[in-house]
Amino acid sequence: MTQSGNKRWTLCALVLAMLGPAAAWAQQPPVAAGGNGIKVGDGRLHPFFDVETRLDTAVGYFPEPTTADPNAISPSLSPEIVLRLRPGFKLEVPSSKMALSAAARLEYVRYTGLLTKQSTYGSHLEGAANLTAHFNPEGQVGLILADEFTRSDQTRDPSLGAGVLSLFNEARVSVPIKPGGGALEVTPQLGWGLEFFQPIGLAVPVGCTEGVCDPVAVDAFDYTNLRAAVDARWRFLPKTALVLETDLNLREYLRNSQTPSALLLRAMGGLAGLVSAKISVVAKVGWGYNFGSSGGNTLIAQLEGNYLFSPTMTFKGGYLRTLNPVAAYGLFQDNRGYAEARALLGGKLVLHGYSALDFLTFYDPTQPRSDTVLLLDLGPEYQFKPWLVGAAGYMLTTRSSSVMGAGLNFTRHEAYLRLTLVY
Repeated sequence: MTQSGNKRWTLCALVLAMLGPAAAWAQQPPVAAGGNGIKVGDGRLHPFFDVETRLDTAVGYFPEPTTADPNAISPSLSPEIVLRLRPGFKLEVPSSKMALSAAARLEYVRYTGLLTKQSTYGSHLEGAANLTAHFNPEGQVGLILADEFTRSDQTRDPSLGAGVLSLFNEARVSVPIKPGGGALEVTPQLGWGLEFFQPIGLAVPVGCTEGVCDPVAVDAFDYTNLRAAVDARWRFLPKTALVLETDLNLREYLRNSQTPSALLLRAMGGLAGLVSAKISVVAKVGWGYNFGSSGGNTLIAQLEGNYLFSPTMTFKGGYLRTLNPVAAYGLFQDNRGYAEARALLGGKLVLHGYSALDFLTFYDPTQPRSDTVLLLDLGPEYQFKPWLVGAAGYMLTTRSSSVMGAGLNFTRHEAYLRLTLVY
């Protein structure tokens, strides 16, 4: 590992040592709350273990086995059968003085080499954890200390190509203030996050002419993000509220002077609540403005509807328009349409489906770029016993970009079988 790499991982280790375990639990499969668990105060600790086999058609870039040149790289992402092993735990300790919740998992991702021989060198560790301590949760003034950590092949930066491993950590402190009877709630928050990148393989994809599609060069986009936010909610009806969300993000890149820093202010306001016994709506509109040197501003908004078809079946759909800092270009705008459905059948079988279509526009006028990303995720999950859950699923990712390069233009199919043991 290079000296800069050592400094990067050392810095993250110090953050974790100071702030404790944490996790972005997104991208992690849900864990059933079955089993008795281990009693911890008024709460329960639930250890679990996942075993998953996944057919993934786009794990990374590796040498082409059908050519005489051992250094020749496959022109497209390589397929592989992947084994994922995930031990972990979930903890919930309710309390009127300090409510504690925590979760953690360690994941070993083994590329078996059955479909792409050289892929075994890309086997790696992933993981996630979270820790939230809520002091005085029932009082007029509370304090929440939280930290989230994740190491995953799903990065938070949409400008980067495939074949990248991300290590992300964010620490947050927030102060919920509920004067009077609690109809009004104001929550100031301060967060500090950082994200580091490294390639899964050591090969540059065919057609790559820019750093954003080159996994080998992605550590140039490591960044820190300081975020200050204030959220307010006023329930003027029992189940309907006026909401206001504001945040200010200072994004700095650690070693890439070509990426402009961002000082992005976003503010949205609107309504959230029930319009009938079965239909709830979120409607917010606002503006995003970058005070950084690269400039940029636009309308931001969200419109979402939830329909409770029955106590065991729900549907959700909506549109989201956001503005966010991003590597290489400074800012990007995302216009997303999404839909989701969930159903519980017989008390044990859960069916889920999710789809999203994103139109991404990157702001740098010297490097005009637009991407289209389609996501599809569906499958069943069945609880055989309170301590045994089986799941299967299919995920589709299709991405096309105005920037050339296989890492930014691909279709990825993933089919998996998963077994979860939880105590």
